[in-house]
Amino acid sequence: MGEIMDISKHQSSQRILIIEDNRDLAHIIAMHLEDLNMHVDKVFNGKDGYRLAQENDYQLILLDIMMPGMNGIDVCKKLRSKNVYTPVIMLTAKTSEADRVLGLETGADDYLTKPFSIRELVARVNAVIRRNESYKKDSADSTDIADQVIKQGELEVNIERRAVSLAGRAVELTATEFDLLLFFIRKPGLVFSRSQLLDKVWGYGHEGYEHTVNSHINRLRAKIEKDAAKPKYILTVWGVGYKFSEDLAENKKVAAT
Repeated sequence: MGEIMDISKHQSSQRILIIEDNRDLAHIIAMHLEDLNMHVDKVFNGKDGYRLAQENDYQLILLDIMMPGMNGIDVCKKLRSKNVYTPVIMLTAKTSEADRVLGLETGADDYLTKPFSIRELVARVNAVIRRNESYKKDSADSTDIADQVIKQGELEVNIERRAVSLAGRAVELTATEFDLLLFFIRKPGLVFSRSQLLDKVWGYGHEGYEHTVNSHINRLRAKIEKDAAKPKYILTVWGVGYKFSEDLAENKKVAAT
C-alpha cells in the first residue's frame, strides 16, 4: 500500500482530500489550505485516494489526472459509479480541450491546468465548497415539498433527490450539469451570459474560462434534448448567452413522490 499522510480523527467543517503524486505540489497546496483552517488529507496515488474518498466525508477532492496505476479519470469515474458525489476539482498538466472535457464528463465539477497560481486554486476551492454548502442549505431550509420537483414539458427535475427524467426516462447528469440545469429551469426566459453563468453556477468569473460553460451546455443538451442541434429547452441567444425556454407549458412544481 502506498504511503498515506495526515490521516486523523480530527473533525473540521471543511475537510479536503488531495490525491496528487507530486509530493512537493501536494504539500504546498495543503499548507495554503491549512492556513485557511481547512483540514487536509494527502495521498500520493489513485488507489489510496479512491479508498479514502469512500471511507470519509470530504467537502472537496483535489484530484490529479496523470498518476501511475489508477489515474484521476479512473478514480473519479469509480467514485461516481459508487454514488460518491463529493465535489471534485481535477488538476491536470494537459492543456487540450479534449482532455479537460474528458475530466468533466467523468463527473468532475471543475478543473485547473498546471501550472496554476495558489490564489486561483484557493478561489476555486472556496467557490466549489460554497456552492455545495448553498445547495445543502437550500434543501434543508425548504419546508414546502412542492418546491422539490419542477416540470417543464417532458423534463422533470427532482431537487431533493438530484434526479432528472425526460419523458419518464432517467437522465444521468454530473453534479455540475445538474446545478446548471436547475439554475436554468428555475428562471425560464431569462438570458444569462457565459460570465454570469460562471459566477452563478461555478462561483467564479475569471476571464478565459467561458469555454467551460460551452462544454457543459453542449453535454447537457446531448442528454436532455431529443435533437441537440435543435434544442427546445436550453436555447442560445446569439451574441448574448443562453436561456431556458419560456415557450413550453407553464413551469410547474409538483409534490415529490
